[in-house]
Amino acid sequence: MLARDFTRNSTRNLTISALLLLTVAMSAPAQQGGDIQAQILYAYQTEDGNSLASLIQDLAAQLKTDAGDASLRYHLAHAQYRRGLLGAATDAGAAEAAFADCIDELKPLVSADAKAVEALILQSACYSSLAEHRKLESVLLRSRSDERLETALKLAPRNPRAVFLSSMKGLREAKPGTAQRQHAFAQLQLAAQLFDASSATSIDTPGWGHAEAYLALGRELESRADLLGARNWIEKSLIAAPDYKEAQRQLAALERR
Repeated sequence: MLARDFTRNSTRNLTISALLLLTVAMSAPAQQGGDIQAQILYAYQTEDGNSLASLIQDLAAQLKTDAGDASLRYHLAHAQYRRGLLGAATDAGAAEAAFADCIDELKPLVSADAKAVEALILQSACYSSLAEHRKLESVLLRSRSDERLETALKLAPRNPRAVFLSSMKGLREAKPGTAQRQHAFAQLQLAAQLFDASSATSIDTPGWGHAEAYLALGRELESRADLLGARNWIEKSLIAAPDYKEAQRQLAALERR
């Protein structure tokens, strides 16, 4: 009896151990993807260009050994986009190259799947940013950016990143006091609500944009003289990303008013 119980318990323990190991093995790639995303966002938010450069180098090396890994390719493009944003004010040449690389990295994903919403959104952002550096091509680049964003919104009208980018485009282009400006502001508010309802720490899908959207809404409210609302949203940006330097500066400036 004791021998049978011991054997039964041992078998059960081995089965449980095997299941645990299998679960860890299956979740490892997804967790790694979440870790990469977190590293990219942290380097961007803390304005650590060296870390971003290292991430890009590491991701590019990994992609050489597995060119078909769509997640790796997306993360590399995202890191290049963030590097371009960081360098836009200090190294225009490097920023231009980073945005161009971002576009190129995403082309295989968009070609393979015309409904790849997240790839379309990120490529739209990179085309729009590249247009700021290539003035002679700006009309064509913005057209491509608009096309990809419109496609993404048709496929996923409540994707928070798509709605956020659309709102920022509207705010850039609309004149103060116009119906277009008010529509863009309403879109930005919707984007913040959609981000509230989505995960900022998803390990298997893109989860960026929360802190940026909250900060953008805070800035827009500040421009409308709603200082209390502005403070609330800027502080919310810092709750989402406590080391976000741009939000820290914005809050400090607001407190000095």
